[in-house]
Amino acid sequence: MKNINKINGLLFVALAFALTGAHAQPAAKFPTKPVRIIVAFPPGSSTDIVARVVGERLTEIWGHNVIVENRPGASGNIGTQAALRANPDGHTLFMNSSAIAVNVSLYAKPGYTMQEIAPILQGPSTPNLITVHPSVGAKTLQELIALAKTKPLSYGSSGTGTTPHLDMELLFRTLAKVDITHVPYNPAAAATAVVANQVPVGSTSMPPAVPHVKAGRLRPIAVTSIKRSGVLPDVPTVAESGFPGFDDGTWFSVFAPAGLPAAVVNQVNRDFTTALQSPQAKERLAALSLEFTPNTPAEFAKRLKTEVEKYAQMVKQSGARVD
Repeated sequence: MKNINKINGLLFVALAFALTGAHAQPAAKFPTKPVRIIVAFPPGSSTDIVARVVGERLTEIWGHNVIVENRPGASGNIGTQAALRANPDGHTLFMNSSAIAVNVSLYAKPGYTMQEIAPILQGPSTPNLITVHPSVGAKTLQELIALAKTKPLSYGSSGTGTTPHLDMELLFRTLAKVDITHVPYNPAAAATAVVANQVPVGSTSMPPAVPHVKAGRLRPIAVTSIKRSGVLPDVPTVAESGFPGFDDGTWFSVFAPAGLPAAVVNQVNRDFTTALQSPQAKERLAALSLEFTPNTPAEFAKRLKTEVEKYAQMVKQSGARVD
């Protein structure tokens, strides 16, 4: 009997040790190989700038290379579709702008649904900026609207479905009741098109346009945020320019295919936040009027739902469409 009790006691100790050891095992290590970040816009776009600034720091944090891959097209839809075909293990992430929340209403078939996407982190945001070529005879938004009523004008935007496109459609067609022709570019090309006077008016997020404004190659007209930008403090807001309450901008965020384990979602959120708050990243982004406030995946998911609903209303109100 003593021997049986002794054996049972040893079995109990072994079982307890095994269970304790199982619980003590750390979560699966991430990453275990290079991480690919698919950027849904071309090189030089604000989304691309953010991805590359963060990628440099993440390579140090993770000890694995971070590869930024640009997959532009269809206002971010091509890159989103490509990313959603990847295995949801965290080794393929993607960055898109607020266009991801616009396109589900603007496009009849964007090629994805929001249910297929895991929101990880809302990254930096920026006001949008309306600019003109220096030869244009308008220095204020009201003067630009008045000019558009006397002769045909066109504007270049960051692309169909981006918030700079939607803002101009809402502002000119719906609120000011004036027709203006939309010419879609990619973000960096939209700014340089106005510099080259290929189109007289531009609407982009601030990063592609700010260097041209500071060099005198573009004249700033108005920012779309409710408050002025610290980078261009002398430029009035759209709200100050006769459209009270007008408030919009562009954000650049991190996503993954749905099904990514919660532990990996939380780690990617923390590590991206650390990278964005590094002194080098903060200095680089602040110079381009990009601001970041830390947030959790749950907070971003809630905000994203609100953004989808907001832009659905803006698409309907503005009459914007993709032919």
